[in-house]
Amino acid sequence: MRFRQVHLDFHTSEHIPGIGTQFSKQQFQEMLTRGHVDSITVFAKCHHGWAYFPSEVNDQHPNLDFDLLGAQIEAAHEINVKTPVYISVGFEEKMARIHPEWLMRDEKDRTNWVDGFMVPGWHQFCLNTPYLDHVIAQTEEVVRKYDADGIFLDIVGVRKCYCPTCLNQLLAEGKDPFNEKHVAEQGERVYANYAKRIREAIQAIKPDMPVTQNSGHFPHGRRDLIDVNTHLELESLPTAGWGYDHFPLSARYVQPLGVDFLGMTGKFHKFWGEFGGYKHPNALRYETALSLAHGAHCSIGDHLHPEGLMDPATYDLIGAAYSEVEAKEAWCENTVNIADVALLSVESTGYEQHGSAMFTNQYDAGAVRLLLEGKFLFNVVDMDSDFNAYKLIIMPDHVLVNEKLQAKLENFTAQGGKILASGKSGMDWQEQQFVMDFGVRHLGVNTFKPDYFRPSFELANLGHANFLIQAVGQRIELTEGGTELAKRVDPYFNRKAFQFSGHQHTPFTFRKEDESPGVVQTCNSIYIAWNVFEDYAVEGSLPVKELIHQCMRMLLTEPTLSTNLPAQGVVTLQHQTSQKRLVNHLLYASPVSRGQGVEIIEDILPVHDVKVDLHLPGKDIAGVYLAPQKTPLAYDIVDGHIQYTVPVLKGHQMVVLDLK
Repeated sequence: MRFRQVHLDFHTSEHIPGIGTQFSKQQFQEMLTRGHVDSITVFAKCHHGWAYFPSEVNDQHPNLDFDLLGAQIEAAHEINVKTPVYISVGFEEKMARIHPEWLMRDEKDRTNWVDGFMVPGWHQFCLNTPYLDHVIAQTEEVVRKYDADGIFLDIVGVRKCYCPTCLNQLLAEGKDPFNEKHVAEQGERVYANYAKRIREAIQAIKPDMPVTQNSGHFPHGRRDLIDVNTHLELESLPTAGWGYDHFPLSARYVQPLGVDFLGMTGKFHKFWGEFGGYKHPNALRYETALSLAHGAHCSIGDHLHPEGLMDPATYDLIGAAYSEVEAKEAWCENTVNIADVALLSVESTGYEQHGSAMFTNQYDAGAVRLLLEGKFLFNVVDMDSDFNAYKLIIMPDHVLVNEKLQAKLENFTAQGGKILASGKSGMDWQEQQFVMDFGVRHLGVNTFKPDYFRPSFELANLGHANFLIQAVGQRIELTEGGTELAKRVDPYFNRKAFQFSGHQHTPFTFRKEDESPGVVQTCNSIYIAWNVFEDYAVEGSLPVKELIHQCMRMLLTEPTLSTNLPAQGVVTLQHQTSQKRLVNHLLYASPVSRGQGVEIIEDILPVHDVKVDLHLPGKDIAGVYLAPQKTPLAYDIVDGHIQYTVPVLKGHQMVVLDLK
């Protein structure tokens, strides 16, 4: 897999004339060179449904009069740039109006993405209809005709569908279309059949052809879906709704699974298909560095103008990032993330309630932000992961426990592992009682919201107080082995129409009868009786952050890495085993909010004197240097700890530790 890829969208309406009339091999090559691009995904078929080559099984775009796909492949290959080929699977808008009976429907008979034909937008096809044969024939033609370096299949995944074909099949099988489980099971079978058939069709022609199936977000806990890909492309455009926390959350789940993957961002100010919108070069420099720091290759989304002319401003922008990636590649290939902490993803356990963060529930979103800000080394895991590879497992807010998970967690703690849990985590699947021994008994959901916590220890920047917490809480009592670390303090009453006090919530009381346990420690766990990770994702409360960080440090007494890098910094430690070296990635940029909820990176400010302390028992260090500069860096070894100071960090810096 190449490191410096571009995903060149080309969704082009039949109402636009002169398709490809300004395409020039020389200009195409000049832009790729200017952008330091070594792989570019080009289009065989777009969402509108048009082919961009002379097709026997599809219709060439009516305003294109030559083989644009073939010309792009030829031009790229001449300068050693690879060309994966894009095929839209889920959308083919011209066919949607011819065969509306092939479209997905919801339970109210509405179409998918847009709910009818009187608004502009796409209509998604059901792959349980004859459309599947249609799209397989299109794919076979491309694989057979062209020297593609891969096939990118878009808008696919497990779906729930109520179209006539799916409903009739359910009824014929004696299933109930009103039973959501039956509908979901059918969606699984439909996707599995599609994925098997299209992979077999491709491999029958070119057995070694790379294939990726894109559904935007790779779902945690669905390892079975990896097998239909040769690699993963993690779509995560920070300014388009995903935010800057999504990619670390996604990448830290995928990297430990051992699959090749890349991080896909975009050059756009916001979303795909935005003509005339540009990020600041510093944003792309940071986003591509973030991919490298997580063991990923890089992809940047662009959209070709209908007339086929590549945009010089875009490739200057991309080149600013990819010239740096090119210099760093040697230290980023085939790496393994070193982690002390395992974040047991709520998504991976099957709990499907999602919040406002795109594709990310607020429990996981809050947890990853807290881990990043605390500079903890972590992976994101599912119930099939090896828990014993970690020192601490975090169970954020809603990790319900079945027998299999209970046995794994109990084995983990028996081996000396620690658990930090919150909210309903550790309870049975009926949410009745704790099956994990956290030193507490569940008494029910607390009736007061919001309420307060009062820790027995001082918070780092705030000392002692009764601190507001706005998320839902559980009422608990101590059992044998539990030690109270913080109290819950109730307000006088909940705020309601004819009973309220002040501008917002009701103050806490000083009555002892309004206090109960809120945070409890045992010999191998700390339990926090609120949805604190959700609270941090939504409210961003400093007391909540400091509570969680302090609890983590109580459990993780000897972290592998400590640093004074500020809160918005990101740190990873990658092991490049083939080169016998560790690579410490340090990143710093501070996104700001522009417009309505758009996170923007513009200024990258230098951070001076970044101190790093690594505890690496059993590893002998031969030398330390900055990369890609190859400048030696002074270091000390004190009581088994390797300590060094990076004089200045501007955006991204790698520190390489050669191992003896």
